[in-house]
Amino acid sequence: MRAAGVLLPLSSLPGPYGIGTLGAEARHFIDFLHDAGQSYWQILPIGPTGYGDSPYQSFSAFAANPYFIDPGLLEADGLLEAGEAGAFPWGGDETTVDYGALYQSRHALLKKAVDRLEPEDEGLAAFCAENAFWLEDYALFMALKGENGQKSWLEWPDEVRLRQPEALRRAAERLAGPVRYWKGVQYLFHRQWTALKAYAGEKGVAIIGDIPIYVSPDSSDIWAGPELFQLTADRRMAAVAGCPPDAFAADGQLWGNPLYDWDYHYTTGYAWWVRRLAHACTVYDVVRIDHFRGFESYFAIPAGDDTAKNGVWRKGPGMALMRALHKHLPSARIIAEDLGYLTPEVKALLEASGYPGMKVLQFAFDRREAGDYMPHNYIPNSVVYTGTHDNTTTAAWQTEADPEDVALARAYMACGEGEKLVDAFIRTAFASVSDTAVIPMQDWLALPASARMNTPSKAGGNWQWRMAPGAASPALAKRIRALTELYERTGR
Repeated sequence: MRAAGVLLPLSSLPGPYGIGTLGAEARHFIDFLHDAGQSYWQILPIGPTGYGDSPYQSFSAFAANPYFIDPGLLEADGLLEAGEAGAFPWGGDETTVDYGALYQSRHALLKKAVDRLEPEDEGLAAFCAENAFWLEDYALFMALKGENGQKSWLEWPDEVRLRQPEALRRAAERLAGPVRYWKGVQYLFHRQWTALKAYAGEKGVAIIGDIPIYVSPDSSDIWAGPELFQLTADRRMAAVAGCPPDAFAADGQLWGNPLYDWDYHYTTGYAWWVRRLAHACTVYDVVRIDHFRGFESYFAIPAGDDTAKNGVWRKGPGMALMRALHKHLPSARIIAEDLGYLTPEVKALLEASGYPGMKVLQFAFDRREAGDYMPHNYIPNSVVYTGTHDNTTTAAWQTEADPEDVALARAYMACGEGEKLVDAFIRTAFASVSDTAVIPMQDWLALPASARMNTPSKAGGNWQWRMAPGAASPALAKRIRALTELYERTGR
């Protein structure tokens, strides 16, 4: 089935609350996708963001970002009073997310809503019971972070850092109020998200979610489950994740994430991964797994190094993990983000898994990349993009890329000098044999580099772009639908 979708992070939705939320603007965007004949809305990870504001560095692999809770819906539910949301500053630019302003004000507003939840709220009790396997540890983790001045758990007193049972019991009693707050905001998100997802389903729009392969070094996942990771006896990271040096980064990329102890996961039948994917499949309709190649081999860098130069490749779980996922989650719809350094072994794993991989058109005309991204090499079981959240916008690529690469793109797509390359990119993606084509909203709007979502290895200034109010217009929906129907991507 040929289909199409749009990539737009939740944070990038317009609206009055400083960041995209699950309220009216989200429903308006779903209506826009429906009118445009789109089958998918792809978003970025929705976990709570930590330092650097990256959705790929979250305090939990299971929790959701409280910033996405819509104050307007809370007011409609009687959990906020009229005017309360407007009393807080959310940032001065409606096209940019000010995470600092949100951090200073959002939790104070949400606490009002959580405090007004009825103690006997059956929905809250059911949610907490169903999600206890991650929620209990996460709520206590966040409460302890607050008590310890937001420091990393690695800097906490040893009694709680090492999870001594009596210390945890006392902490749970001492921090009962904050623990209830962190459980409450997760429930409020769940309630709003469930309604939004149901609305999308009614409109024929499936949501593609995104989960990072790794967890953050400062997360409840590693604090509560140290046995899952490669740690020292003192629960410090023995090695960290990253990418080797290449033409894009001379020192490689030092991500700093903890690495999995795959031998331990094997002994459990990969139970944690099965549970993580099962949870993700309840949140999303389709799950994109970031850095899929790390399942075949992963790059391990000695902890404490300043660059990735001294890293080495180590074997990952390979098909043993894939078989576990197929066994326990046979109907899971998964997209494998297989970008990066692809060896024959990685390609074989992707093929054996049966999951569709990704094709990125901007890479097709980059002479530093292999030719796998040229459209004439695509297969139907794939998802094609003009670019991803890590690429510049295609309109910017036209002026920023090497002139020889741009000339190759124009020649390949028969795009004359006076024509916009972004239009040719979109048409080429739609015309390809890939079953699914996903176009970033920035490319449909032909936006410049200022609309770029993320520049890898750049510190600060990322994850801030928001779409201007009214940009998802009826005229644009009509234009998108015409192309979608022309290239038979209506999902029928």
